[in-house]
Amino acid sequence: MPSPATESNIAIFRHFYAKYVAEGARQSKERIRLAFAAVERERFVGRGPWQVAVPGGYISTDSDDPSLVYQDILIGLFADKGINTGIPSLHARCLGEANPQPGDIVLQVGAGTGYYTAILAKLVGLNGFVHAYELEQDLAQRAMVNLKDRKNVTIYSESALTATLPTADIIYVCASVTHPPNVWLDALAIGGRMVLPLEPKERFGCMLLVTRHSQTAYAAGFFASASYIPCEGACDDSASQALTAALESGNQDKVRSLRRNSYPDETAWCVGSDWWLSLADCIY
Repeated sequence: MPSPATESNIAIFRHFYAKYVAEGARQSKERIRLAFAAVERERFVGRGPWQVAVPGGYISTDSDDPSLVYQDILIGLFADKGINTGIPSLHARCLGEANPQPGDIVLQVGAGTGYYTAILAKLVGLNGFVHAYELEQDLAQRAMVNLKDRKNVTIYSESALTATLPTADIIYVCASVTHPPNVWLDALAIGGRMVLPLEPKERFGCMLLVTRHSQTAYAAGFFASASYIPCEGACDDSASQALTAALESGNQDKVRSLRRNSYPDETAWCVGSDWWLSLADCIY
């Protein structure tokens, strides 16, 4: 166990780290800072020394000092599978875009060991709830242990593509997809927000914010680059090819809406099998 002095030093690192990573959040910056400051990252990354992702592989921290985890770095959870924690500053930006509020119901896809699940739980408070799905059983078990004291969280060791999903105010996706799955779009409440990494296979993609305004109307827009581990079951070759072509054509910053089950018109930016992204505003 760390000595009281060490615990005090770790708290100093944690609060500065929280201030640093929350700086890029578009909305609720102070609430996001407080949530990051309240969650002990060392609880969720296992015992050190830790493997830190760098271009081409990993390097070791060579120490198990918990203060080392309070940097804007990717820490390997299953380094042999390329499964990492996620970049804190990118998640702070994504949380700012999703803007979870007290009382919201959250559906998280890809809980990992539960670090960002805990932050989501802090943001929605005890009147809200986080339903977190993790397909990797070892990670799901670790998340259950890490979050056993959180009364407003349930971890499901199953796919969020095949489970019966609750209606959610926030859908927070932590694995890349080549297309927005219908089951998630259907689960999004009116007024709800979904943040997901839309990525072709084998290349970088973009973070997409989708806001549902009615039964059939979804606003959409990209806000950051993204590179996540693929979501099993949501990576389709034809959708990947269409997305690659769209990204190479540019104009992703002009995307304004997501359309479903309608014939694409001249405003189409990327066209999937039963969905398309449009450069025109959402009509509702």
